[in-house]
Amino acid sequence: MTLATIDLAILAIYAVAIFALAQWVSRDKGGHKKDSTDYFLASKALPWWAIGASLIAANISAEQIIGMSGSGYAIGLAIASYEWMAALTLLIVGKFFLPIFLKNGIVTMPQFLEQRYGSSVRTLMALFWLALYIFVNLTSILWLGSIAVHTVTGMDQMWALVAIGVFALAYQLWGGLKAVALTDIVQVTLLVLGGLIIVFLSLNKIGGDGGVVAGFTQLTDKFPEHFHMILDKASPHYKELPGLSVLFGGLWVMNVSYWGFNQYIIQRALGAKDLPEAQKGIAFAAYLKLLMPVIVVIPGLAALILAPNLAKPDQAYPEMMKLLPPGLLGLVFAALVAAIVASLAAKINSIATIFTLDLYAKAKPGSSEQHLVLVGRITAVLAVIVGILTAKPLLGAADQVFQLIQEYTGFFTPGIVVIFMLGLFWKRATTASALVATAGSVILSLVLKFALPDMPFMNRVGLVFVLALVAAVIVSLVFPQKKEVNVVSLEGVSYRTKTTFNIAGLGVILILIALYATWW
Repeated sequence: MTLATIDLAILAIYAVAIFALAQWVSRDKGGHKKDSTDYFLASKALPWWAIGASLIAANISAEQIIGMSGSGYAIGLAIASYEWMAALTLLIVGKFFLPIFLKNGIVTMPQFLEQRYGSSVRTLMALFWLALYIFVNLTSILWLGSIAVHTVTGMDQMWALVAIGVFALAYQLWGGLKAVALTDIVQVTLLVLGGLIIVFLSLNKIGGDGGVVAGFTQLTDKFPEHFHMILDKASPHYKELPGLSVLFGGLWVMNVSYWGFNQYIIQRALGAKDLPEAQKGIAFAAYLKLLMPVIVVIPGLAALILAPNLAKPDQAYPEMMKLLPPGLLGLVFAALVAAIVASLAAKINSIATIFTLDLYAKAKPGSSEQHLVLVGRITAVLAVIVGILTAKPLLGAADQVFQLIQEYTGFFTPGIVVIFMLGLFWKRATTASALVATAGSVILSLVLKFALPDMPFMNRVGLVFVLALVAAVIVSLVFPQKKEVNVVSLEGVSYRTKTTFNIAGLGVILILIALYATWW
């Protein structure tokens, strides 16, 4: 596949425009110099549309577009549960978690853990998240993004990897979160438009004179096993998506951890001017999540007919891009680059936020605001360099990268959910219980992985969550906290939500019921 002159022109226009927009929206006004609140929380003035769009832009990247298309090719529509159940999770986060975070002035997730459990837990989890964001999230986006760029343009993959990393770093380096969030509405619009174009063309090619509807019908007729949301034990992919566990088991633990307690996600809502604005943004993001499987799973399903003999499932989406004529190829490729760059920029900004505010500022109290912003920028540069150098060694041999990421992070998510849920809603939880849950999550996951290798990882996540929760409760009761460290206040916190949020939430629930009833 090669890009025509018009495709290159579209890509160039996108790159110049998004870079210029990022610098313009994040410019210093009236001689004001950026402080840490400006840089890491966008001056706490993000509107709902920016919050919702930025949540999706931070989430949807190469690992979703390419990785989930690959899983759609290999597994089927069932992989959409990651997206559709996330929509419901977002509503829970908006209604029950955000009121506490915003009431207590939380800036980072490790900061919440310090206020609730003490400095040892903050430091431990800050180091964990930095390692996870750099060596799992950053590397996966860089690697899968470079595959797409190489496939479409023929550019050497390592040079493509470097180009993606440098551009994502450059466009958000000056402005921080504001540069990322206020440009993400453009990124998401481009992502949705580009995704719908490739879905339309691929299904239309399959359907012929019958069009898109006939194309989709052919897919369901020829590959009925790919159109079940809930897999039974006879499915060869039951281990990846074990039946009802996607509705009632470990997927909930993974979703709550990702959407509720993940810095590069929740940071957007923490940058809202107030709680109702944050909740409107959350509701907007929930509806975008309902749309995402159309964009990221259907191309993989279409490849079952249009590219039936792929060497690796993750080649499905790039292969579908080959259907596009000049002009549209440039637009869809720009959309893919937008998704990669926006998500990568979100990770970079959150890495800088956690290192600067949770580690550096604690070690160097009294540092000026401008110095902290400088440290954040230096951290961002170093993180990208490390990600570029380690992407291929860590992920070069992986088959389905999306599934690999889920299993790896599943070692840690049960403990994370336990310590946050107890920290939010149970006053007797102690520092010792938090450390036990965190360490126990990893240890139990490793033991079960090798002791019960045939257990689906999603079931393992659910079981480890229950065991870690029981252990944390027992430790809290047997060894109560000797010194009070909990300064998280629930006083004045209200879980009442606006009528608009309630109506939006009901709509999400009804749509989910219809989807699962149709494709059960």
